Order: sequence, then structure tokens, then C-alpha cells
Amino acid sequence: MEVELTPDQQAFVREAIASGRIHRESDAVREALSLWEERERTRAEILAAVEEAEASLARGEGRIITEDSMRELAESVKQRGRARLAAEQNPPL
Repeated sequence: MEVELTPDQQAFVREAIASGRIHRESDAVREALSLWEERERTRAEILAAVEEAEASLARGEGRIITEDSMRELAESVKQRGRARLAAEQNPPL
């Protein structure tokens, strides 16, 4: 497989090799592909979560969001967080 890099990309790879961050050009390509694969997996997970959320809404499992419901949710989260913090600071004997 041949890979053509732009002059800026070539300079970037050369600098990485010179500084010791990578050893060979092929290492740079492998690293780039690894990051791309990770990004694509994350993208697929997000899309699956969005599809599940849309299906949940279609089943009527959603919530109506209002200022009051957001305040209630925020208060609930604060209370749970405070309770967890208190439990961590005062573990049972």
C-alpha cells in the first residue's frame, strides 16, 4: 500500500521521528489508523445511543423538560452527590 502525504504531513512525521516520539514512518501511519478506528468506534456508539434514545421516545418513555423539571433534576443530582460524598467521608465501621 502506498500512502501519499502532503508536504506538511511529511514534515510533521519527520519531526516526530527526529524527536524520538516515533521510530519509523510506518509507525505514524499505524498510529493515525488506530486513532481513526477509535474515532469511528466512538461515532458508532454515539449513533447507536441516539437510535436507542429515539426508539425510547417513540415508545413514550421520554420526559417533558421544563424549567421546573430541570430544577428538580438538578436538586436530585445534588442530593445524591452530597449523600455519596458524606458516605465516602464517613465510611461505616
